Amino acid sequence: MKPTIGFIGTGIMGKPMAHNLLRAGYALVVRDVVRAPVEELVKAGAAEASSAREAAERSEVVITMLPDSPDVQAAALGPDGVIEGVRPGSIYIDMSTISPITTREVAAAMTARGVPMLDAPVSGGQKGAEEATLSIMVGGPKDVFDRVRPIFEVMGKNIVHMGEVGAGQVTKACNQIIVGVTLLAVSEALVLARKSGVDPARVREALMGGFAHSRILELHGQRMVERNFAPGFRIRLHHKDLGIALAAGKATGTPLFATALVHEILGALRAMGDEDLDHSAIARFVERAGGLG
Repeated sequence: MKPTIGFIGTGIMGKPMAHNLLRAGYALVVRDVVRAPVEELVKAGAAEASSAREAAERSEVVITMLPDSPDVQAAALGPDGVIEGVRPGSIYIDMSTISPITTREVAAAMTARGVPMLDAPVSGGQKGAEEATLSIMVGGPKDVFDRVRPIFEVMGKNIVHMGEVGAGQVTKACNQIIVGVTLLAVSEALVLARKSGVDPARVREALMGGFAHSRILELHGQRMVERNFAPGFRIRLHHKDLGIALAAGKATGTPLFATALVHEILGALRAMGDEDLDHSAIARFVERAGGLG
């Protein structure tokens, strides 16, 4: 019998993930501070909880999908939080992208209540969430991972157990470094083409067949060509994620030169008012620096 899932956080990523769980036949109890996605999910068959605590009380597995470390701390450990309603033997899964330090703090508190925790951040953006093709990087007890793997398989395709609690968040930080640096590289290449009088769309097409091919060039390069920066993954969130990566680099003595540069550029875009655009809008910074407006 499928467990009832409490799902907390129904934003750009969480809402389609929750829809996929409903379609797979899971009973869902949803909670978010924003009404519209909750109402949409209720119409699709979910039940609504008035707090994270209630979502936990009514569930056997609790998932959070929230923007940042303080949001997870509040939902998991704060007043009316998950920890006040979750029962020993239930499972808590955080699929947000947050600090590994916060992850381990929350895991320690949950474990003390008899509730194992997995950190399971995802990659793939809104498209991956909608199409259930997310990459899911999981840290935590392997036996718990094995028990809930069918839940992950409803939401993603590339599902890897990375190690102990926090390993998923470290893996996601590595992912965000590669994505961010590649976004900047694609931006620079397409701006160079444009300033040299060569059609960026045709440059992208040509590069797609060679060693420079990547999902970033394929999907976000197309966004840059089309000037389509409607948010799939917002600049402010990627900026936050690279801050997590830089903190991990400092803690481990790892030099992250390119990461620091991209972090600064994303911070500048936030200051320019672009923080809620898709992270492919990093191209706008390169264009402005190159005098393209």
